[in-house]
Amino acid sequence: MIYEVTINGKDHRLDLSRAAEGGWQCKLDGREVRVDASLTRPGVLSLLVDNQSYEIKREQIAGETNLWVGSARYRVEIRDPRSMRGRGSGSSAGAGPRKLLASMPGKVIRVLAQEHSQVEAGQGILVVEAMKMQNEVKSPKAGKVQKIVASPGTTVNAGDLLAIVE
Repeated sequence: MIYEVTINGKDHRLDLSRAAEGGWQCKLDGREVRVDASLTRPGVLSLLVDNQSYEIKREQIAGETNLWVGSARYRVEIRDPRSMRGRGSGSSAGAGPRKLLASMPGKVIRVLAQEHSQVEAGQGILVVEAMKMQNEVKSPKAGKVQKIVASPGTTVNAGDLLAIVE
């Protein structure tokens, strides 16, 4: 999986894949990094990066994600470039039903919007936990939730249909 990550305004490219012997194989801006991760409690991740241990606390306030490493706070934005595919640059982005697909394997932990409810562009529809992080799946446009396919507890694969917004 490749992600575009912005940390305190600086852009990075993160390439993650499961390592054969466990843990994660990571490339950060093209540099190989060996990572092992464990969720110690909700919102707290223990990372072993190149044999150095870190405790990362995640804080989400008003749609902004912050990561705390010790007493240092980092504002973080994570984008999956695959989610940008097919987004129009004009009025076509709002035309017709739009399918919300899982960007990676994970588990649906919450449904934030009900079927047939009105939603705004960027409003959260579902929350999927993947790689021990909670990812909000947002509406690509203003409209009505036509169908919610996944329910809490459902395990999903990358590309699985989660919901449809018309």
